[in-house]
Amino acid sequence: MKLSHFQFELPSELLAQRPAQDRDESRLMVLNRKEETLEHHAFKDVINYFDEGDVMALNNTKVFPARLFGNKEKTGARIEVFLLRELNQEQRLWDVLVDPARKIRIGNKLYFGEDESLVAEVIDNTTSRGRTLRFLYDGDYTEFRTKLKELGQTPLPKYINRPIEDQDRERYQTIYAKHEGAVAAPTAGLHFSKHLLKRLEIKGVNIAELTLHIGLGTFSPVEVEDLSKHKMDSEELIIDTIAAAKVNKAIAERRKICAVGTTVMRGLESSVSSAGLLNEYDGWTHKFIFPPYDFSIANCMITNFHTPKSTLLMMVSAFADPDFIKHAYKVAIKEKYNFYSYGDAMLVI
Repeated sequence: MKLSHFQFELPSELLAQRPAQDRDESRLMVLNRKEETLEHHAFKDVINYFDEGDVMALNNTKVFPARLFGNKEKTGARIEVFLLRELNQEQRLWDVLVDPARKIRIGNKLYFGEDESLVAEVIDNTTSRGRTLRFLYDGDYTEFRTKLKELGQTPLPKYINRPIEDQDRERYQTIYAKHEGAVAAPTAGLHFSKHLLKRLEIKGVNIAELTLHIGLGTFSPVEVEDLSKHKMDSEELIIDTIAAAKVNKAIAERRKICAVGTTVMRGLESSVSSAGLLNEYDGWTHKFIFPPYDFSIANCMITNFHTPKSTLLMMVSAFADPDFIKHAYKVAIKEKYNFYSYGDAMLVI
């Protein structure tokens, strides 16, 4: 498959600027791979496609407020700092993106907060846009992390061209988020309400939770026509014994196993045993899934509608057949489904 296969015209007005009023009231397109049919529903109707003993695999990562705004020493220039990854807890070292990048050099100091109580020094240029910062903070580590949260903003995707609102802190987070470490939300999970999860539980659908801390690499543009030459950034992945046992029981019983989101699908496919079962995992994954690909664990998935040429669209195309997905996307555009992070959902069965 070539990059150009995943290009399509997406009207800008279909890029959702705000979430649906109620989480489970967003729209749901259901794709039946075997019959090659499409159905249109509300997301809460997803429950009708699952039975007792089926498994939904969720990503319980939690988004932290990763976007900071500071001022450069001497010039006072406003600099946006996007926290990517903590490198060293003791030394307060972080990998970050800075914007505008051209204004920042090694040795520069950045000041954050109205009282400039948080200071960072640039100590390394790690990539063309990336930097390593050392935060200079007198308090202990817990106080430091509290300060970062106070000053940080919800890291909404750049395409959302409006000021951050109070609701974003809650809505750009799944209701089951537990382990902080992501700089972007696992957006397929944003559609689940507490009520819907309770109904699934009552119906006997098992919930298996894994943790994959999403970095910006998931959204990095693919810049090579030959997809086999694209390299994904590594992201931290944890699959515990309980989650693996639930999934493996469902495999043995030939139940539905639904990956809620591309991050879950990538996580499951990163830890498959030679017998086709799910192993425990605690490490990093840089798995990149594109057509053709044989999936080992999940036999259905929930996902949002993705942007052209994205690695997310490539994975969904591998799962459902590229031409079928292309057709579904044409219908989604015609029917004015909302795309991307705050957009509508798709269930592929």
